[in-house]
Amino acid sequence: MYFVLRYELVDDYLERRTPLRPEHLALARAAVERGELRLGGALAEPADEALLVFRGPDASAAEAFAGADPYVREGLVRRWTVRPWTVVIGADFPG
Repeated sequence: MYFVLRYELVDDYLERRTPLRPEHLALARAAVERGELRLGGALAEPADEALLVFRGPDASAAEAFAGADPYVREGLVRRWTVRPWTVVIGADFPG
């Protein structure tokens, strides 16, 4: 199953993220290495949301990521949600 972690970002996200970025990316790399995080990044023009796609048996990996993320902890994320994503087709989808 896939799960989408959606961040609603504060207006000055791009300016405030720089000192927190190394910790955020280390958390993301660890999730990738565990096979949990499949894709992630901020939407652009405007940079007001970010999406991270997780794969696993339930939403716990995505929820744990948000709970440990310095962007959430330091208030760069106004609100976050995790939703199941029913993937039915795609080049990277095993079917």
